[in-house]
Amino acid sequence: MADLFKKVPNRINLWTIEKQRNMNVPAYIYGDNKIINELRADYRREWSATRQIINVASLPGIQKGMLAMSDVHPGYGFPIGGVAAFDIEEGVVSMAGVGYDINCGVRTMVTDLTKSDLDPKKNAILSELFQTVPAGLGKPGKIKLSMAQVDDLLVEGAPYVVNMGYGTEEDLEYSEEGGCVKGANPRNVSDRAKRRQHNQIGTLGSGNHYLELQIVDKIFDEVTAKDFGLFQDQLIITLHCGSRGLGHQIGTDYSRELVRASQKYNLPLPDKELGSAPITSKEGERYISAVNCGINAALANRQVIAHLVRQAFQKVFDTDIRQLYDIGHNTCKFEEHDGKKVLVHRKGSTRAFGPGHPELPSSYREVGQPVLIGGTMGTSSYILTGTELGMSDTFGSACHGAGRSMSRKAAKKKYWGKTVVQNLADKGITVRAHSFAGVAEEAPGAYKDVEQVVNAMHDAGVVKKVVQVKPVGVVKG
Repeated sequence: MADLFKKVPNRINLWTIEKQRNMNVPAYIYGDNKIINELRADYRREWSATRQIINVASLPGIQKGMLAMSDVHPGYGFPIGGVAAFDIEEGVVSMAGVGYDINCGVRTMVTDLTKSDLDPKKNAILSELFQTVPAGLGKPGKIKLSMAQVDDLLVEGAPYVVNMGYGTEEDLEYSEEGGCVKGANPRNVSDRAKRRQHNQIGTLGSGNHYLELQIVDKIFDEVTAKDFGLFQDQLIITLHCGSRGLGHQIGTDYSRELVRASQKYNLPLPDKELGSAPITSKEGERYISAVNCGINAALANRQVIAHLVRQAFQKVFDTDIRQLYDIGHNTCKFEEHDGKKVLVHRKGSTRAFGPGHPELPSSYREVGQPVLIGGTMGTSSYILTGTELGMSDTFGSACHGAGRSMSRKAAKKKYWGKTVVQNLADKGITVRAHSFAGVAEEAPGAYKDVEQVVNAMHDAGVVKKVVQVKPVGVVKG
């Protein structure tokens, strides 16, 4: 078992699992020795990220290799922290490669304020944010859409709500895909999914979703930080959420349909949760168009929340809030890599395009895309940038966060929400939560060491550290 993972020669923190049994490609894993040793132990467990890596490498049409980022851990069929690209003609699309929270992602906004500006007003701004941004399980938003309007939003994404007065055109320039992906077809989304969305636009949700006030704590790359508009002790705002009930329902609907498609097209099914369909099949095209609807819903959702954040800040501070970037980490999208069009699945993996990519805003094109990496309520988060090596190695992808080391169920058994809140307060981190059970699930101790995760990717050269930020205030569902 110890020789399953082999070090790639002349590379730092890059390991491979060579082709074996039914694998169509090798697997490549980014991690230091500790991360790899954890995966070796993980292989012996029933729910195993290592086994899932091998299973995905066995799917038809997969290109180059199954990739696992340094935050990899088990998910539904497909490991979280996983990346897989598929040939358009011979490959498949898998619901497990996207997950249930379609286009869960991160948006970071920057201010001209510093920690000293925030300190005397921290409680006031957290109260405003807690009251202004709807959060919590099933919490409705202030926007109520008809079914016809939901269809329009699923096609148009963030520009739809900007046209309603929620945000600016500049926000769209600094959003992945300009805030809208093409190819969304609402007819391929069930009415039940749409009903779950009609009053959830502009809501944070629950689970690992959050809104954080953060302070720039360390700067690693002065030039790139300046291009991003970041400086020491600066107050920034980061929110993390996705497509809410709509995305979950799309996942539920198509998980069954794609298992049937696997049987219909006689596709290998190494795990019952890896139901897939040929990309060019009727089922594959339907699912991809539904995912695009979920991507657009999440982009619109984060756009409205950003507008609500600005409204809250206007009541407490006299400052402008500029969007740094908005990027997702649960998607499948058609992209061109090495001159070939492929369908890239990123499950708990952030797109991380390098310098010169034409899809980046002109002000970032020289240094590369901001890569937003969430940590925990009690540690830190990072802003990275993509690199040329990352474009060739990982289809322009990176880790997405610390990665869980403990299930939510186990975390609730080990941690008590009120105690977590008090311990964080002792460290100067104020938490406003709608549920103490939710806080327990997301206790910092339930996650891996985000610094180790980020350093593994940085040292491998596929991303570059720009700044480290630390939380000082958190709003949770």
